Amino acid sequence: MRWWAAGISVLAAAGTWAQPAPQETTERDRVEVSLTAYNNGLALVRDVRRLSLAAGESGLRFSDVAAQIRPETVSLRALGGGHLRVVEQNYEYDLLSPQKLMEKYVGKNVRLVNFHKDLGFQSVDAELLSLNQGPVYKVGNEIFLGHPGNVVLPEVPANLIARPSLIWQLDSSGGDQRIEASYLTNGISWQADYVLTLAKDDASLNLDGWVTLSNQSGAGYEGVQIKLVAGDVNRVREEGRMILDQEVMLRSADAAAPMPREEAFAEFHLYALPRRTTLKENQTKQVALLAAEAVKSAKKYEYRGQEYFYSQPVPPMIGEHVGVFLEFCNEEDNALGIPLPAGTMRIYQEDSDGMLQFAGEDRIEHTPKDETVRLHMGNAFDVIGERVQTNYEVIAGNVHESEFKITLRNHKEQDIVVDVVEPMPGDWRILSSSMPFEKRDARTAVFSVPVKADGEATVTYHVRVRY
Repeated sequence: MRWWAAGISVLAAAGTWAQPAPQETTERDRVEVSLTAYNNGLALVRDVRRLSLAAGESGLRFSDVAAQIRPETVSLRALGGGHLRVVEQNYEYDLLSPQKLMEKYVGKNVRLVNFHKDLGFQSVDAELLSLNQGPVYKVGNEIFLGHPGNVVLPEVPANLIARPSLIWQLDSSGGDQRIEASYLTNGISWQADYVLTLAKDDASLNLDGWVTLSNQSGAGYEGVQIKLVAGDVNRVREEGRMILDQEVMLRSADAAAPMPREEAFAEFHLYALPRRTTLKENQTKQVALLAAEAVKSAKKYEYRGQEYFYSQPVPPMIGEHVGVFLEFCNEEDNALGIPLPAGTMRIYQEDSDGMLQFAGEDRIEHTPKDETVRLHMGNAFDVIGERVQTNYEVIAGNVHESEFKITLRNHKEQDIVVDVVEPMPGDWRILSSSMPFEKRDARTAVFSVPVKADGEATVTYHVRVRY
C-alpha cells in the first residue's frame, strides 16, 4: 500500500510539470512597430502589442518575428506600468515544410494515395523507412523506392510550427497590457544611391539622393517607422548565419515627398524617414533622402604613374587614356553641407538632343560636411598620355636615378589641364624638370600640365630615389 501511495504521489507530482498550451500573440495584436537599420545588414526591431495576460506564471507564444532574429538580443517590457518578468525564453524555428514533415515521419506509418482513371483513388498503408537520396517505403513485405502518387500524413507533428516564434514563460501582474519586444535581426540593410545630373559645361550639377532599403529578414512590417544609422557600428563576428538572397524590387519613393530628418547620434548620423511605410518581406524600397541644385563642380583629368617605375628600366607606354574625375565640395555655401551616407553616385549628362545619358559611376564612403567628393567617371576618349623613360641608372646599391618624358595629346575642342600624378617611393628628390611641380605629400609629386585644344604638351623630369 505504501508503494501504491508513493506511485500516486509521483504521478501527481509529474502532473504539476505539465504546462498548459501557451497563449499566442500574432501581428494582429500589434499596435506599433519601428525599426532602426544599419549599413551592415543589422536592424533593431521594436514591436509593441496589446494583449491580456494571466496573473502569475503563464506561457506566451510571440509569433510573427523575423526569421533571422538574434534571440540572445531580445528584451521585453511592459509599457504603462504593471509587473512583467521573463522567467524562461525559447526560440522555435523548426518551420513547417514538406521536407520537414517527411523527416518527422521516418520510421512511422503513412498512407500512399494514387489515382487510376478506371479504379479511382487507391490507397495503401506504408512505413517510411528512409529519406536518404529519396523516399523508401515498406508496403507489406515489399520495399518501394519512391511512389508515383501522394503521401498522406495523419497529422502535423506538434514540434513543427508555421512561423518563427519566441516562447516565453512569464511572471506577470495580469490584465490588459501593452508589451514591447525589442530585438536585433539580420537581413535588413540599407544604402544610399545618388543621381547626379551634370551640366553641359561640367561646372555645376543637380544631386538627388535615395535610400535603398532591403528586407530579407523573414518578416514584413506594416505601418513601420524607420530610422537609418549611417556609420561603422562595431559588431562581434558571427559564425554560421545564412543570409537569404531573394529580392523583389519596388520603387515607391516620391521625389516631392518630405526629406528624412538628420541628426548626430553617438559617433554616427541618424536619418528618420518622415512618414510610416510598409516594408514587405523580400522587398526593396526606395525613399527620397536629399535634393540639391546648382552644386558647383569641376572635371579633373589625371595621368598617373606607378611606384615601380623608379627601381627598374620600364618600356615605353604608348596610347594610354587619361582618367577623368568629377569633384565637388559638400559645403553649405555649395547648396549641400550635410552628411552623405556611403553609397553609389551615378552621373548623367545631356547630349546634343537634350537626352540624359549615363556618364559613369563611383562609390563614396561616409562623407561628413565640408569635405570634397571625388568621383572616378572613367577614361577620356580624346585625351592620350605617353610615357617614355629616357634614362635609368643605379648610382649605388639603394640609389636610383630616372629621367622621364611624358607627352599629353588633347583631341577635344576645348583647352584642358591634366594632372600628371607621380607616386614616389622611398626618399626622393626631383633634380630637374621642365615645369614646376607640387609636392602633394611625402610620396607624391604632381605636375599640372595645360594642354590646348587639339594640341600637345610635354613635361620632362629627372628624379633620384633612395630606398
